[in-house]
Amino acid sequence: MNRDMMARISQMQEQLQKAQADIENRVATVTAGGGAVSVSINGAYKVQEIKIDREAVDPDDVAMLEDLVTAAVNEALQQVQAFHADQLSGLTGGLNLPGLGDPSPEAPATPPPMNRAARRARR
Repeated sequence: MNRDMMARISQMQEQLQKAQADIENRVATVTAGGGAVSVSINGAYKVQEIKIDREAVDPDDVAMLEDLVTAAVNEALQQVQAFHADQLSGLTGGLNLPGLGDPSPEAPATPPPMNRAARRARR
């Protein structure tokens, strides 16, 4: 490889490291059940915080609380994935490199299966 190519690769590696650090510092915070459950996940896919409103805790309907937490976590994870895709797609120049950026447009993301909380909210 020539020096120009090596310099460009080095520059791209630096940009990638900076982008990854920026992503890891971002936090997706999502609420479910009208604010009954709140989940925060950072760009490194680490759960930072889960808050549950006391009124959401019904010993006779634990399944509803489980659904709310699951829905909030899944939505926050989707937001973190979007952080990665948005930040890294600029670095790859639209190329679909494995492990970097968004999946190809031919393979659109499917929505997560609807849980009980989501079904109740649609009524």
